[in-house]
Parts: sequence; structure tokens; C-alpha cells
Amino acid sequence: MITWLANPQRFLAFSRVAAPILGVIAAVLAAAALWTGWSVPDDYQQGSTIRLLFIHVPCAITGMFIYACLAVSAFFGLVFRHSLADAAARAAAPLGAAVTFLGLVTGSFWGRPMWGAWWVWDARLTSFLILFLFYVGYMALQAAIDDETKADRASGIWALVGAVNLPIVYYSVQWWNSLHQGETLFAAGKLAAPYAPPVFLMLGAFYLGFGALWLVRIRGEIWRRRAQALAVQGAR
Repeated sequence: MITWLANPQRFLAFSRVAAPILGVIAAVLAAAALWTGWSVPDDYQQGSTIRLLFIHVPCAITGMFIYACLAVSAFFGLVFRHSLADAAARAAAPLGAAVTFLGLVTGSFWGRPMWGAWWVWDARLTSFLILFLFYVGYMALQAAIDDETKADRASGIWALVGAVNLPIVYYSVQWWNSLHQGETLFAAGKLAAPYAPPVFLMLGAFYLGFGALWLVRIRGEIWRRRAQALAVQGAR
């Protein structure tokens, strides 16, 4: 499937159909998540702030997932010098940065009533902030280097270096003493039954929403590169 989509024409044909379908399903899942999340009872300790769980956790997981997609795309771009892989990596970065930033903000709003502080230099929070900075660094490299080939190569190496941070984010609560709670979503008995449906519905909405926007942004990158190539040819 990936090999078949590596052809830009086939990718454009596929994404023209797939992007709106994924977007509609994501919107339905998000609406269902918000509806079910609004109707669940307050937590006995956290009160109504428990509803931040339905946004914060999907943001955190999706932010890591998008960076993994970026790093894999960058790897294929570096190894196989495929322009579509470079376009995919470039298209993923702003989406990942936005989701990760939203995860930081919602975590801060959740941390204030729970910990008494908007921010603490906890291992999980710090490593997640570093993930956001890797996104920013990737985009800064892309913007700073005029030669697109060199920019893709430099930012691709940066993306692969940043991938080392992903297991650190995930395992940080196990490796160090942490204020942040450990695994909840997939640990048996850790997540109360009423809260599971909105979390998983919103996670599906984030994943599919990212998929839809990623396809649209890759399409934009393909057309931008084609227009740029035509402009260079016309200038000769």
C-alpha cells in the first residue's frame, strides 16, 4: 500500500477521496466524545476538572504519534531521497506542534487545581515540552535554509534525533519519581468505566482528524513543489 501511494499521481487521487471521509468520521467521533464527556459524573477527587482528561490525554498520545509519523517520513526521505516522504514530514510538523502545544496547555490547566501549580519541572512534563521544541526546531530548520533539498536533509536528521525522546516521554513516569500519574488508558482498572468511552472516542477523532489534515497538507506540498519546479523551468 505504501509503495503504491509513493507515486504522487496515485497519492493525489487517493487523498482526494480519503481526506474528506476521514474528516467527516473524525468530526462525528469528536461530537460523540464531547457529548458523552459532558454527561459523565464528576470525579470524587477531581470534580469537573476530570473532563480535561478527554482532551489532554488524546492530545498527548497524538502528539507522540505524529512525531513518529514525521520521523518515519524523514527516514524514508533521507534514505530513499523520495520527495513525497519529505513532503509528508514537512506537512506533519505544524500539525504535531499544534497538538503538542494543546497538550501542554490542557495539562497546565489540569495541573493547577491538582498540584497547585501551572507548571512543574516533572520528568513527563519536561520531556513532553522537549518534544514540542523538537517540532519547533524542525520547522525552524525548514524555514532557515533556502535550498529545499538541504533543508529536507538537515531537518530530517533533526527529526530522527528527536525520535529518541519518544520512549523517554512514554517511560519517564517509570524511570523517575514523578508527580504525573503513570499509565492509565491501557492499564486494567486504572480508568473508571464512565470515562473510557469519551477518551477513546476523542482519541479516534484526533487520529483520524490528523490523518485528514495530513493528507490535505501533503497534497498542498506536492502542488507547491510542482509550481516551484515549473517556475524554475519558466525562468530559464
